[in-house]
Amino acid sequence: MNPLAPFLETFGFVMLDGGISTELERHGADLDDPLWTSRVLLDAPERIRAMHRAFLASGADVIATTSYQASVAGFRHAGLDEDAARRTMRDAVAVAVAERDAFWSIPANRSGRLRPLVAVSLGPYGACLHDGSEYHGNYAADSATVREFHRERIALLADTPADLFAFETIPSLAEAETLLELLPGFPGLRAWLSFSCRDGEHVAHGERFGDCARRVAVSPQVLAVGVNCTAPEHVTDLLAAAAGAGRPLVAYPNSGEQWDADAQCWRGSACDAMDVGAWYALGARLLGGCCRTAADDIARMRRDLQKAVAGRLESPRGKAQDRVVE
Repeated sequence: MNPLAPFLETFGFVMLDGGISTELERHGADLDDPLWTSRVLLDAPERIRAMHRAFLASGADVIATTSYQASVAGFRHAGLDEDAARRTMRDAVAVAVAERDAFWSIPANRSGRLRPLVAVSLGPYGACLHDGSEYHGNYAADSATVREFHRERIALLADTPADLFAFETIPSLAEAETLLELLPGFPGLRAWLSFSCRDGEHVAHGERFGDCARRVAVSPQVLAVGVNCTAPEHVTDLLAAAAGAGRPLVAYPNSGEQWDADAQCWRGSACDAMDVGAWYALGARLLGGCCRTAADDIARMRRDLQKAVAGRLESPRGKAQDRVVE
């Protein structure tokens, strides 16, 4: 089953959420901690609920869990025992599912909408190191260590009530292939996989993005492939390079600012707008924002996308947009 299919058939696109850390900070969360957004699960889960609620209200069809760089080892290092660490990992899914269900229980929220999805967010191995290595993929760890890191997290969350997985900000083809090797061990799992890219042609580690996209699309469990946490100025060229991948494309770039891993701060300026209409024309069907994009940005992107596909929505098939699917 493809949980994205009803959205693609009804609207022509899937609206993702935005930068979880950005929206959490807008709700008062302090993310200055190696656990990053996962710290909020322990200290202030009500802020996570508010963050999910804001994205849902902005028009997001998918909300991602606060598990991007979470791991059992990370929670153990923060002082939790094994059982508590595993429970907290799963809490990230439970909080998102509960907020989605609460949103959907209000009849007014169903108008012109389909029941939103919850995606388990899992970032690359480097994200748990808190050293910026997720942005280049040159790890000191061997392949067996990276593989076990991913296997443990997938196994822990595969049976949760989330609708699909989001393997995000993957910096290299090698790490993507590790994930592809693990997926058959979880036959019910469906996912999208998105790479971080350093320019309009290459993923962060240096491989050509088009080659990476086509390699990932071979997996029947990967529903879409694309790019995230990349400067918007590169997205058009990257999507063009992935033409013919055989899967819907994903595009949820950051604001255009750049993360300085040494200084632990953002530098540069945000772009004026996300060109979602042009990205849609190039095959992007899952669209949203990453770091430094907030709920207001998602609302604006959804309006722009609706304009971009207006001709399709006026067709007899497209008029089904008012149908509500439980």
